[in-house]
Amino acid sequence: MTEPNSIQAVIAQLAEAQKQRAEPHLTSRQRRARTVARLAAVQALYQMELAGEGVDTVITEFLSHRFDSDLEGEVMAEADEDYFQEIVRGVIGGQRDIDAAIKARLASNWRMERLDSTLRALLRAGAWELRERRDVPREIVIDEYVELAKAFFDDAEAKFVNAALDGVARDALG
Repeated sequence: MTEPNSIQAVIAQLAEAQKQRAEPHLTSRQRRARTVARLAAVQALYQMELAGEGVDTVITEFLSHRFDSDLEGEVMAEADEDYFQEIVRGVIGGQRDIDAAIKARLASNWRMERLDSTLRALLRAGAWELRERRDVPREIVIDEYVELAKAFFDDAEAKFVNAALDGVARDALG
């Protein structure tokens, strides 16, 4: 794992990547807010796993203290708070099926527990979106989570996220 970039650097990196492939029905402000929601959802899932906190506690913390406030010395960009909640609640509610979908794309000798907890959070959030939000183009979902992976990891992990989520997306289309 590489040293993570600052929150603002990650958001700027995602915004630049997003210019290449935009959700046509969203404004640039809405797309950016959705990107921030994805980043926050990964952070929330990571926090829940490490601290053992419940979904309501973590969502309340993000809504009350993290969005539109100072985080790591920087003001966090506006987030689509509803989308954030939908991802986090969706992952927790469907985690067994989501994990099974991800496991189906891991090498036979790998278990979810062997993956880095940030990587698990990325894959779970991306898999949930691919399985449940058919209105969002799969290329956008995959690209966003690959860019998030690049912010936290080396290229090898980003390629792994790309391949795993691409497989989950194909499986979801059935």
